[in-house]
This record gives sequence, structure tokens and C-alpha cells, in this order.
Amino acid sequence: MREEEVHYDIAVIGGGLAGTCAAIAAARLGRRVALVNNRPVLGGNASSEIRVWVCGATAHGVHRWARETGIMGELYTENQYRNPEGNPYYWDQVVLDAVRAEPGIDLYLNTDVREVVASGPEDAREVHSCTGWMMGSERRITFHARQFLDCTGDGLLGHLAGARYRIGREARAEFDEPWAPEEGDEALLGSTILFHTKDLGRPVKFVPPAYARDLTTTPILRNRVLNTGDNGCDYWWIEWGGELDTVHDNERIRDELQGVIAGIWDHIKNSGEFPDAENLTMEWAGSLPGKREYRRFLGDHMLTQQDILGQRQFDDRVAFGGWSVDLHPVQGMYADEPGARQRYADGIFHIPLRSLYSANVTNLLFAGRNISATHIAFGATRVMATCATLGEAAGTAAALCVAEGVGPRELAAKHPELVRRALLRQDASVIGLSDDDPDNLARTAVVSASSHLSRLAAEPTPAAPGEPYPLTRDLALLLPVDPALDTVDLLVHGAPDGPPAELTVELWTTGRPENAVPVGHLLTTTATVPAGGPHWVTARLGHRPDSPENVVLIVRACPGASLVLVPERTDGVLALRSRAEGDAAVDHDIPEEEGQLVLEWQARGLRRRTFAFRAAPETSAFRPERAVGGFQRAYGGPQMWSSGPSAGHPDGAGQWLRLDWRQEQRLAEARVVFDDDVDEYLNNLHRHRTPFEVMPELVRDYRLQSREPDGTWRTLLTVTDNRRRHRVHALTGEDGGPVRTEALRLVVDATHGAPRAHVIAFKAYGA
Repeated sequence: MREEEVHYDIAVIGGGLAGTCAAIAAARLGRRVALVNNRPVLGGNASSEIRVWVCGATAHGVHRWARETGIMGELYTENQYRNPEGNPYYWDQVVLDAVRAEPGIDLYLNTDVREVVASGPEDAREVHSCTGWMMGSERRITFHARQFLDCTGDGLLGHLAGARYRIGREARAEFDEPWAPEEGDEALLGSTILFHTKDLGRPVKFVPPAYARDLTTTPILRNRVLNTGDNGCDYWWIEWGGELDTVHDNERIRDELQGVIAGIWDHIKNSGEFPDAENLTMEWAGSLPGKREYRRFLGDHMLTQQDILGQRQFDDRVAFGGWSVDLHPVQGMYADEPGARQRYADGIFHIPLRSLYSANVTNLLFAGRNISATHIAFGATRVMATCATLGEAAGTAAALCVAEGVGPRELAAKHPELVRRALLRQDASVIGLSDDDPDNLARTAVVSASSHLSRLAAEPTPAAPGEPYPLTRDLALLLPVDPALDTVDLLVHGAPDGPPAELTVELWTTGRPENAVPVGHLLTTTATVPAGGPHWVTARLGHRPDSPENVVLIVRACPGASLVLVPERTDGVLALRSRAEGDAAVDHDIPEEEGQLVLEWQARGLRRRTFAFRAAPETSAFRPERAVGGFQRAYGGPQMWSSGPSAGHPDGAGQWLRLDWRQEQRLAEARVVFDDDVDEYLNNLHRHRTPFEVMPELVRDYRLQSREPDGTWRTLLTVTDNRRRHRVHALTGEDGGPVRTEALRLVVDATHGAPRAHVIAFKAYGA
């Protein structure tokens, strides 16, 4: 056995997506980081060992423009390109490559941390070191660091350090949470093991092992649905252990889950009820239970049900989520009640920095399912893409703590602008925060462009004539209003025979800049639709808000009439439809809570299509100055520059965006955030399949140029085949130093297929 001691700025314990993103974020800010994981692969529950889908704020496509950016966004889009089939082993490689790309990270796999040295009074403890055993290498390694991150999921590091935590459910009265039980208890969400099947094209037998459970002796056949085509997380409801201790009883839980999986497969293969299963074999079954819940640490803020469903906008928000408050019965798969109860907010919700550090350990942060949240709120924050964004936020905060020589509490209280600016600089997953970084010289520049999209419209063309979409239900368009919405022309088919129809059109506010559902009624107008058609009919609105916003234009159901649906994605616009009787809002058999607007208004089936319309007056929502406006997510509008179409070039070629200063600048770095359509739902193992390996809206080829004193443009760098949303470029002058110029220009040579160039942010930094 070899004894070792190593020293780092930051030690991240736990290599799930939270820990992985925390380590990458800290390393990118110049810190030396140890990433320590007790398994041979990274990714935690998302890894090929367990194979849980990486879900997040999109909530399987429920929320609009909600896919994560930052490091989690990079993992999603890189996996989409490399791994369009959703191979779990290829996903492992994507995650590992992201860590290996950072020279500041030392990765310790198969290293189980089980000892912690900490000291100090109960209210102000400090972690000095932690020690882990590297399996197979006989190395006992002690990690010294200035800041520690517990991303273990179960919270072992913080527990050994003396950090305060909770296990189980709070009483309803403690936080006035409607979904909490009357009395607190230690009940948990259970653990799950998944399995995959494969069609071999010939009959395959299955001889059940002795430990297979007889499903006829359980409530499973009565209360759960078995399908031969289901795989992986389709069987999320194979869950057990909520009445036990999910850590100390882990082996008992594993054995029970494996017995039930064998019993399910025995029933499918041998009961005679599934003749289409004859050629199926079980290709893979997990050996590790995927845990949902254990310790939840106490920070300076404990996230609650009201914070989630009320979408509380914390001043120190550092990440967002969008998953429902998703709680499961304590008995798991043996419960007679449904497998889950879910409640969605009207849009995404926010998570504060104060929920990511310990209230009583001065140099301990945490990220993942162990953050400071009640059991009810944890039901929404626990999904892995959200955990990953929390990891990026916590890793960023830890790096700033080291740089500033402060603890997380002091950073949050005295230097919140440092956290906000760092997160925005790296394009992290935050919404509603504006970049006010004084180091970003683009904020002082005059911005211009070759063109910009000034007309909101979607009209049929000979190549894309559109098709009638019956008004048998209410239909809607979400539109940006900047500065006004006086009229909207709609292309409508009237009834083939009969008198003209009266079309009722309503305008609604979304209530919050981050939301995309109708909340507040603004006005109602009518328009007459002649028989036959299609006809352009005009809805007169006269809406002039005090500031830019999104609105929802609802066209009420009108028997016999149809809107025209155009196969075209319109920038900043969404087509929505109300739910009709019998429509399923979710993809599994879960009873729905009443009054959930995001389930009542859906874009499924309408993605990248728009109801034909023409809006007046012209819009300012896509002017070039939006690229330096500070917002990097849709927020009360699309918040990006979109060019006009390039004549003769269907992929945005020849468009440019330009920064001009009144005096010469010394530029050392430029950052560009391109549009990768965060409304397109992605999943690591492709529960949902999108046809695009790279989003069409992303800029593929571009150049950065500086203006010479004689007015000519010098190309500083050329990029081809870009697949990244966020690009960071060092700028070097001819003398090897910073670039000296009064103007910087981004020239788009091609997109990945979109007809216009999109830029969300264009930033420049001095030497």
C-alpha cells in the first residue's frame, strides 16, 4: 500500500454530472482541481453503469427555450453530434473527454473517500483534508484543499466534516408546504435499477433465476404497465427502498430490485401474454441501484415548494430548473397508488447560491441532489441536468473563493457581482441576469450589422405552401413585442360552404419574462373569415407595452375554419395548441394535477412550424445591439441579433456584426455566443430523437476581423465546422501582443442550415 498526500486549490468529491461540471468550471477559472470519484467511470446515475436519462429544465419538452447552456449544454450538444444513436458507452466518452480537456484537473477514479479531517466549533467548522482509497492500485491518498465540494449525492464528505443536514420529509407546518406530510418522517424516494432489451430476430428463451420475484404475489401487475418495447428509464417506476435507509440498506435494496427485474422479464417472456416478446433477450441490467435521495445539507437558504412553483427570482440566483415537483410513493413499485405525483411551475424556476454552501462548514460547497432544499423542493431539483448546472455554479463560486481569499458565505453576501459576471462570462445556465461586467468592452461600443430581421412573419411559399390546421381547438402564437403589436394578419381557411365565420382573437401576457404561457388577458378582438380560402384576415390589437415582452395571441376554436401551418421556424415565435380531450400531457401513466398551464398549452407536434401570420409594425427585437444587451437567454423576447436573409445564400453567408469604439482599444480576447436553439429538447440516451446532429441555427464558419488604420479589415482568425455555442478566442496582434484597433467584426460565412445568422452575445476584453 502506498501513502500519498496531494495539495489542490479545490477538491471535488463525486464524479457525477454535478461534480464533473464543478471541476471543469473551477479549472477554467485557473484553479488546480482534484476530481475524485468512487467509480471507474464518470457521470453517476447517467453513466453506462446505471443509464438514467439526463433530464433537466425542458422537462421532456414541457418548457420552452429551457435547455441548459454552459458546461451541461456542451455535453448535450457534443453527445448529439458524436452519439446520435444514444449509446451509453459513447456518452461516457463524451463526459470523460470534457474532463481530460482541462489541464487544471487531476482525475482520481476508483477512489472512495471515507475519512475527513475538520476542526472548529459546530457553527464554524473547516475542512482541512479528506482521504480516499484507490481500489486496485492500493493507494491511500489524502487530499488537501482550500475549498471542498461535496458532489457525492449521498453527502458523505459533508457528513464526516460535521455539516448539518436532513434526511426525510419535513412537516407541513415547518415551511407551510401544501405537499408535505402533516408530521415529518424519514421517508425517502427509493432507488431504481434499469434494464435494456434487444431483438435478436429469432426465438430466445429465458430461464428465470431462483431469485426472480413472482409478480403475481405483488401489486405490480395490478398497478403498473408492462410493455415489450420499453427500455431503460421507461421502467423508472421499478423503485424501492423509500421506507428503508437508502445508503445503509443499499445491498438489500439492490437484491430486491434485481429480483423484480428478473420477475418482470420472466412474466414478459413466459406468461404467454406477450407473444411479440419471443425474439427478445435482456441485453443489459444494472448492478448498481440508482439512488434518488439521502442527505440534504443545510445552507443559508433552504429551497421550498413555494420557491419552485412561485418561480421566486432570487437576487443571488446561479442556476435554473424546470422539472416538476416529482414525488413518488414511499412503497415505490409495491404501492397501490400511482408511481408519481407531479406539479409544474408555469415556467423555469431559479436556485440561489445560498443553497449551495454549508451553513456551518466555512469552506464546503455542494451540488447535485444534496443541496439545501426541503424534500418537496428536492423533488424538482434532483434531475441530473439541473444538478450539472448547480455543479457549474458551485465550482465557479469555489474558484472565486480561492481567488478572493473568502468563504462561500462572504462571497455570496459581499461579492455577488463576481459570481454573476463569471457565470455570464462562461454562458452558464442563468436566466434574467444581465451582463454588467466592466471588463466587457463591447458594452461601450457602437454596434452595427450588415442587416437585421425587422419583420415578424411566416408566409407560405411555392416550395413550402403550408397545410390547413383545423381550429377544432384553441391555437396560439407566442410573439415578441418590441416596441408594439398593432395588427396581426392570419391566413385562415373558412368553411367550404356556409356563411362567413367570426374568428375570436385574444391577446394575453405571459406574466413573467421567462414564461411562454398565457397568464393575463389583455384584450379581445374579432375578425371575419369568408368561406373557402385561404384568406388573410386582420386582428387589430394596438398593444404598446412599456418595455419589450412576449405575448400569446390566442385564436379560439372555430368550427369549420383552419389556420395555415407553415413548415418554417420563425425566430422568436412559437406555435402552440391547447390540449384537446384525450391528449396526454406526459408520456407515462401519472395522474395530472389541475391547473397546470404548461401542460394545457403545448408545442409538441408544432416544433419548427408556425401558423402563417404577418405582424405590424416592424420589430426591434433582433437589432444588432441585442448582441451586447447582456441577456444570453430568451427573456421577455429572443435577446439575440438575427440577420436578414442573405441574398443568394441560404445559410446566412456574408452577414456581419461589428463593434466600433471612439478610440483605439487593446483587445486580448473575444467571446461569441451563438444560437444553438435551446428550445430543441435533447437527451443523452435519446429518449427523444431530434433529426439534427448539429442545430441548424448554429453558425458553422466565421471570421473575426480587426479594422486597420487605413480602413481595411485584417482577419485575425478563421473558424470552420464550429459545433460550439460558446467560443472563446485569444486575440493576437502582428507584434504578438494585444490587437490594437478601433473596430472588431464578426463575419458569418455559413450556418449549419438556417437562412439567417444568429448571434446571442459578442464580447471583447482588453489586455
